[in-house]
Amino acid sequence: MKLIIINYGAGNIKSIQFAFKRLGVDAVLSKNPEEILAADKIIFPGVGEANSAMKMLKETGLDALIPQLRQPVLGICLGMQLLCEHTEEGDTQGLGVFKTQVKRFDNHVKVPQMGWNVIKELKSELFNGIKENEYMYLIHSYYAEHCNETIATTDYGINYASALQHNNFYGVQFHPEKSGTEGAKILGNFLRL
Repeated sequence: MKLIIINYGAGNIKSIQFAFKRLGVDAVLSKNPEEILAADKIIFPGVGEANSAMKMLKETGLDALIPQLRQPVLGICLGMQLLCEHTEEGDTQGLGVFKTQVKRFDNHVKVPQMGWNVIKELKSELFNGIKENEYMYLIHSYYAEHCNETIATTDYGINYASALQHNNFYGVQFHPEKSGTEGAKILGNFLRL
């Protein structure tokens, strides 16, 4: 299996590579459009600030390529948020795959949300073998609003979409690569899609 992690300068790549290595798959970093198009599965990672990340995608032309991908794509954290239509972070236009907006948590909760929280209302083969209210690791200050593509929810001051799916595109706000055995199950499910 050819698994590509899109390399556009976003952080947290090594922990994703290690997580897949534990599952017996070598994840290759690439920003080469031909390599990305030829991959069986694609990870769209992200740690950092949305506006800077989108600038890097535009500089490499990946902003046009990513929404056209036909193989399974998994956006993680900022990667999921960039697949949405718009984020309040830096007033950034997203890639528009998921038909929802990304908003900043209000002042009633500590920002960023950092640590373990539960995912529930699971609605996808991505969550095969995962129980309702399973704990996942999160670190974020912005969240995706609910939409028809919501496949998991989490509560943090409000109830928000912690996972999304549109056709071959999947997105998770949490970090499966840092979420222990259950997170590894989700990555394994992604490999089996």
